[in-house]
Amino acid sequence: MDQSYLLVLGLAVLVALGAGARIRNRLLAERAALSPAESPFAVSTEGHKICTKCGMGNLWTDRTCISCGGPLKG
Repeated sequence: MDQSYLLVLGLAVLVALGAGARIRNRLLAERAALSPAESPFAVSTEGHKICTKCGMGNLWTDRTCISCGGPLKG
């Protein structure tokens, strides 16, 4: 085997590895875009309003937080 053959073989391996990494990154990005972002709150907070100041769970009918008195969204 001469050196030019090894050089071409080495370049072919590098191109194949680069293409594989690019395909893998694209698939991972597509998978991340399809999956919804997880909520930082547990399922038990459904039907509650979470205070943006202190993180306390409040009833969905409350306008102010029962812990800090801050305004609640919605």
